[in-house]
Amino acid sequence: MVDCGFSLKETERRLEKRDASPEKIAGIFVTHEHSDHINGVGALARKYSIPVYLTAGTWHSGRIGEVPSLELISSHGPLQVGEITVSPVTVPHDAREPVQYIFQAEDKTLGVLTDLGSITQQVTDHYANCDALVLEANHCEQMLDNGPYPDSLKQRVGSDWGHLSNEQTEMFLQTLTKPLKYLVLAHLSEQNNSRNKVQQVLQAQLKKAEHVLFACQHQGFDWLSI
Repeated sequence: MVDCGFSLKETERRLEKRDASPEKIAGIFVTHEHSDHINGVGALARKYSIPVYLTAGTWHSGRIGEVPSLELISSHGPLQVGEITVSPVTVPHDAREPVQYIFQAEDKTLGVLTDLGSITQQVTDHYANCDALVLEANHCEQMLDNGPYPDSLKQRVGSDWGHLSNEQTEMFLQTLTKPLKYLVLAHLSEQNNSRNKVQQVLQAQLKKAEHVLFACQHQGFDWLSI
């Protein structure tokens, strides 16, 4: 599991809806300490004795709480969890030591890339060979500029340490040469973006994926087989 921002009850409900048992979760991989990513981590880990993997910076933020098994990680190399190789990737975001993750098993690669304000060469290099990708398209620059957020929050979201705009996401997709089976566009702002805006900007690049989905904040998306 990557992150857990829901309450324990809501997490259990969502897992049950997907016919997934929390007892079978081999680990929770935390990306960073912002509340919408870690609110349920401690409670879920304690109830089901799940190891929690995170960077030292994220742990020392003091926001995770007590966990039954703590696994400190770094972005200097991959780690093995069962049959899955997990590679943490450092990203520019306004948190203590944020990472995103790439998962590899049976010659297939899934990349999860959200919560970053700019695309670095390291990100481009690590995510070049994904078969499936969950990718942030957070905001439309014009909607953010003209939207309801206070100026300080607008500056934070639009900074190099905030979130990817549609235009930045489009530029990142231009760097990919390997076709994707699945592209899941995620972390769309409800106030500062829309599917239509994303599709307009990314239209040419969406052809690189066999299937394109939008992750709904409230419903998520179903299991996908790479």
